[in-house]
Amino acid sequence: MTADPIADMLTRVRNALIARHPKVDVPASRLKNELARILKEEGYIINYKLTEEGSKKFIRLYLKYTPSNLPVISRIERVSRPGYRVYVGSKEIPRILGGLGINILTTPKGVMTGLAARKEGVGGEVLCQIW
Repeated sequence: MTADPIADMLTRVRNALIARHPKVDVPASRLKNELARILKEEGYIINYKLTEEGSKKFIRLYLKYTPSNLPVISRIERVSRPGYRVYVGSKEIPRILGGLGINILTTPKGVMTGLAARKEGVGGEVLCQIW
């Protein structure tokens, strides 16, 4: 059991992209499923699906690459950690690379991108940044 399952998921994705793997499995949870949904909606991965191996559930992420075999995700990093939580209001949500990247937040209205949270007028905990 890891102390920070979200950081573990992001590290698995980062390592799979470096090794040019077509897919990566991460242990399933509702929060990680929401992260995968946002990554798919924003076009950073091809698809994801929930799989089971015995009693264990996994989320299989199908990674996306450009035609020249470069990863679509150039950087993925954790912002809020268990020892240092980062909360922002709706007006303080940071823009990533002038709007070219996204940040993912947990808000009272669910897990959403920074842009969606700004439109909804809610703040929350900044989980990660992707570009």
